[in-house]
Amino acid sequence: MYWNERIETLSSGEMIDLQSAALRKTIRYTYDRVPFYRQRIDSLHINPDEINTLDDIVRLPFTVKADLRDQYPYGLCAVPLSDIQRLHASSGTTGQPTPVFNTRIDLDNWSGCMARNLYMAGVRKEDICQIAFKYTLFTGAFGHHLGADTIGAMVIPASSGQTERQVLMMRDFKTTVLHCTPSYAITITEKMDQMGISREDLCLRVGVHGAEPMSDSLRSEIEEKLGTLALGDYGLTELGGPGVSIECPAKAGYHINEDYFFPEVVNPETLEPVPEGETGELVLTTLKKHAMPLIRYRTRDITRLHRGPCACGRTLIRHAPILGRTDDMLIFGGVNVFPSQLESLLLEFEEASSHYLIRLTTEHRRDRITVEIEPVPGFSISGNPDQNAALIGKMTARIKDLIGITIGIKLVEPNTIPRSEGKAKRVVDER
Repeated sequence: MYWNERIETLSSGEMIDLQSAALRKTIRYTYDRVPFYRQRIDSLHINPDEINTLDDIVRLPFTVKADLRDQYPYGLCAVPLSDIQRLHASSGTTGQPTPVFNTRIDLDNWSGCMARNLYMAGVRKEDICQIAFKYTLFTGAFGHHLGADTIGAMVIPASSGQTERQVLMMRDFKTTVLHCTPSYAITITEKMDQMGISREDLCLRVGVHGAEPMSDSLRSEIEEKLGTLALGDYGLTELGGPGVSIECPAKAGYHINEDYFFPEVVNPETLEPVPEGETGELVLTTLKKHAMPLIRYRTRDITRLHRGPCACGRTLIRHAPILGRTDDMLIFGGVNVFPSQLESLLLEFEEASSHYLIRLTTEHRRDRITVEIEPVPGFSISGNPDQNAALIGKMTARIKDLIGITIGIKLVEPNTIPRSEGKAKRVVDER
């Protein structure tokens, strides 16, 4: 049931002791080896040896993604280049990648985190894992590959794309675990329909989906069409990739690997910590990174922490599903709106498919939000204006009631919305 029962079932006090020792070691290590952090800490007139308890962490400065870009390429490295064994990177708005480095120890720790997570999701040595994340500089595919390898499962490094081939491989090689983004899982189900292959023709039982939000409605659709238990995992390239947290089969939040990452939730405006259970921005500090430790990294992801008992027996603190990102949040009519909120409401309607696009425009000096959405197969939008108007009216009323804004809804023909082989692009800003 557990990959590492001792760590996964530690009492709160035992975990605090473990994290406190790791934090003290991390701060001293980072201060001594990374000039960027030494300068930041010195500017606040802090002696790193004064950081003794987890409560002291609020005295330390935050790290943001711009810091990683500004220190490009090696400014945040804490080890000689000869100790680095792996480079990964996330994309940047300027076209310059945000690099992340790993030593051999980092890779071993990553393997352990991912093995623990996948084992929590139900992956075992007997499984056949098809990795349909894209194998690039991004971390997703490699992290899942390392975890499945460590467990001893068979790995099919299919990457994303060539969806017909994906389906044939799942059928022919009897894949039991599918690793991909939630949106690509839906693309796979559409290809299955075109090929005349049903879920009964496959051996899938678990789907591990990350890199983008997965609403409950989208999860239900994936589980229904693939016959899997669909679980979400979470991570960031800047912190090493997937491996930060994952859902267990109880689906009661994402268990955080607290011995590797210390979590905080802060008010994104005041940057003050919020009480456990309240919503804010997730901040993470690495506790075992060697090549590139990060202190109080602002993830921009909105969630909340809760520690209560879990049916799986694990005591690791959990975070709620990511509501959205502070930099993806849409402010419309004075109301904060996240794309995932709109998705959840739209997918309440059985006529709506999971393919949608949020388009932001300006008309007469006022911002306008329009959601273009494809109906499910069998719902014809041509020649039946009354039917279309009724559905649009119900959708707009539902969003108005629960979020408090009026948006435009546009029904579009099947296959109008571009399909994704990786992260789906949900928002187009034309303002």
